[in-house]
Amino acid sequence: MEKTKLGNKSIIDWFKDMWAHNSLFSTLFALLVMVLIQSVVMYNLAGSFGAMWGKLGMAWLNILRNNTYAGIIALGMCFIIISGGIDLSVGSMLCALGAMLMYLLDEKAGPLAAAGIVGAPAYAISIVIIITAGTLMGLLNGSLIAYGKLPPFIATLGTMKIFRSVTQQLTKTFNPKVPAGFKLIVSTKIAGQVILPIIYWILIVVIMHIIFKKTAFGRQTIAIGSNERAAKLSGINVNKVKCKIYALTGVMVALASIIYLARIGSMDFANAGSGYEMDAIAAVIVGGTAMSGGRGSLIGAFIGMLIMGVMNNILNSVGVPTFLCDAIKGAIIIFAVMLQKKDNV
Repeated sequence: MEKTKLGNKSIIDWFKDMWAHNSLFSTLFALLVMVLIQSVVMYNLAGSFGAMWGKLGMAWLNILRNNTYAGIIALGMCFIIISGGIDLSVGSMLCALGAMLMYLLDEKAGPLAAAGIVGAPAYAISIVIIITAGTLMGLLNGSLIAYGKLPPFIATLGTMKIFRSVTQQLTKTFNPKVPAGFKLIVSTKIAGQVILPIIYWILIVVIMHIIFKKTAFGRQTIAIGSNERAAKLSGINVNKVKCKIYALTGVMVALASIIYLARIGSMDFANAGSGYEMDAIAAVIVGGTAMSGGRGSLIGAFIGMLIMGVMNNILNSVGVPTFLCDAIKGAIIIFAVMLQKKDNV
């Protein structure tokens, strides 16, 4: 029986070629497989096809909302990994920025309230200050790596410890309240559902994708990750670009902390953001970005986070013990990386 052809290739050959050379294709295919498994699980739980769609819809709403914070951070992490670096401090940075934001917003003891600034003006000023602070914290990481010549792992491991421990020390007697008005920037319902975090995430994905694909900065990031020495010889100011990359990640963490605080309304300074660095790295790698640097995709990082979210949903739905969930996720990550041996993006 003659094979179905696509041009001069069979469907099987076309699929193999796309899988081997297009990381976005293989990542989308992996997401499709995960969604099919999720649908089977939901059907078994619901007991009927109609009820399955309701459960699946709510599951996806929760997946998108719950992965917004780590998903936004993953976009900055994608730039870092493509450049050949790593950032372990993003979870602790989110915690530190969240504490700063709570202090600024507090209408009893906060500095803005003391100056007579409350309501929308206070929210706007606080957001600008937090984004600036996130930029500076990211710039600190970048400077330690670019000018201090520290390995990214060591530099960000150190700042990870500094950011969280200093935050915990300064917040021992810290009990500010987040104003109800500030929460509305995220918790306002549309069609009866809280979907603003999802909208913000998608908008940020689009903007970051454009920055990566359409600007010199994105091309310089790829060049540094591909061959740093060659990038220097071609005239790229490698140290400056590295600082920009880590500063951009600081902005992503700041945005994630703003959405986090507006959604949750409080922050546990011992645990807030804990593990987000691993979730972000996992999403980027599952999304097809090479750990060695030089290639990757912001859309892939977004899809990678969705894959991780669907996987968590499936594991929770079938009652996998909490302590085994991370082991299973780790195994899937390893398997995904082994499959994603690409010649190009």
